[in-house]
Order: sequence, then structure tokens, then C-alpha cells
Amino acid sequence: MSTHSPSSTESRQAADPARPHVALFVTCLVDLFRPSVGFAALKLLEEAGCEVSVPQSQTCCGQPAYNSGDRADTAAIAKATIEAFEGFDYVVAPSGSCGAMLKKHYPELLGEDPQWGPRARAFSKKVFELVSFLADIRGLTHVDAAFAGTVTYHDSCSGLRELGIREQPRRLLKSVEGLTLKELPDADVCCGFGGTFCVKYPDISNAMVTKKAKRIGETGAEMLLAGDLGCLMNMDGKMKREGRKVEVRHVAEILAGMTEAPPIGGKA
Repeated sequence: MSTHSPSSTESRQAADPARPHVALFVTCLVDLFRPSVGFAALKLLEEAGCEVSVPQSQTCCGQPAYNSGDRADTAAIAKATIEAFEGFDYVVAPSGSCGAMLKKHYPELLGEDPQWGPRARAFSKKVFELVSFLADIRGLTHVDAAFAGTVTYHDSCSGLRELGIREQPRRLLKSVEGLTLKELPDADVCCGFGGTFCVKYPDISNAMVTKKAKRIGETGAEMLLAGDLGCLMNMDGKMKREGRKVEVRHVAEILAGMTEAPPIGGKA
């Protein structure tokens, strides 16, 4: 793995088309709260035959500023991100919300700019959420991982509604040796996190995550999985406050067979 961006656009392209050069967009929450998800993503991408780099100049995708109406700062962040990542074959993020920001909202944000609009549109075509990239682009049908336990899966809003991610994680989870997947009632209903939504509307957010925690408990699963760390931290916090004994992990950790680190928030 390379931890820096190559010096020229040409050098970022894969010499072997069968081994694409992927830039990993780590995301703020993974970097600051759950680095194990980044290492799991790296392992999965390398096992899928990719060369992986982690550009050191990357920052936030700009979603908090964008959702708060700060278009000027978001545009500056978007331009810096495109500059750092556009020369790679693919850009992959272990997050549906960050992936959707890069893929869907950058072209909308910069679309009227004669210089940056075309660059944003070209960039967006290279951007994928991690599990969808593995399943849809690399054609992965199974993983070499084992987990003896019962899990349930929450469909995070951005991944599901903006990127069409639903069957891909379930398909790969069913290939994990020993794992039993129990479907979560209302799996596609928001957990109440919504980035800045939970700060702006805490009472509504709390009511939503209370319902979600109840549904998770109804499955009897010992572990909750999802593809967005913000959603997972929100649900884990609520379940801990309610005394529910459910461990919480990012789906990449299970698919990569990397469960040595404690679950999110420590033991349930």
C-alpha cells in the first residue's frame, strides 16, 4: 500500500488493467474514531486484486458544511478532493454518506463551473462505496472470513437511497463461514443520525433511534452491522444507554475477518 499520492496523474493509473489503482477515501469518522475500518477496507481491496493508495492530502468530504448551507467552503473542499483523487482508476470510501457526497453532490455543487464541472462529473464516475465496489465492480461473490454468530444489518440512508446499496452487503455476509444473518424489521428506516440532523433536531433524532434500537432488540442478534460509521455510533450509543447487550461493528470488519479490535464503544 502507498500512503501518498503519486506525483503525476499518469503515474496514478494502473499499469495492469486487471489490477486497478484505487485511492482509499478514509472518511473523518474512520480516521478519528475507528481506524480499524480503514485497515479492513484496505485488506478487502487488496484481496480483491487492487493496488491501494491513501492520499495524505485528503480531508473531510465537505458534507457537514454542505448540509449546513455553506456552499463556498464545500466547493473549496470539493476542488481539493478532486485534485487529490481524480488521477486514480477508482476512489473507494467505506461509507455510503461520504461516497454519495463525492459521487452525487460534487457534480451538482460544481456543475455550473466551466473548469470544475467537467472534472467533477469525470471524478464522480470513479467513486464507489466499498461494498458496492467489491460486489459490483470487482465481481466479488464471497469472502475468506469466518464469524460464529448471529448478526443483523441496518441499511444506512445515503447508501441505500443515493447509491442503491442493499443486496451487496447481504450477499457477501452470507458467504462468511459460520455467520447467521437475521433481517432487521424496518432495516431501511433512518436511525435518526443524519449527520447534522441529530444536532439540529435532537428530540426527533432520539425518537427515531429509540424505535431503531427496539427493532434491533427484536431480532435477537448479538451484533449489529452497517456500512456507515456515523449511523453505527448513533445506534450503539442509544443501545448502551438502554442497557442492550448488542455489539456493533462496521460491515467491513466482518467481511475482512478483522474482529480483534473491540466493537464500537467497547463490549456491549
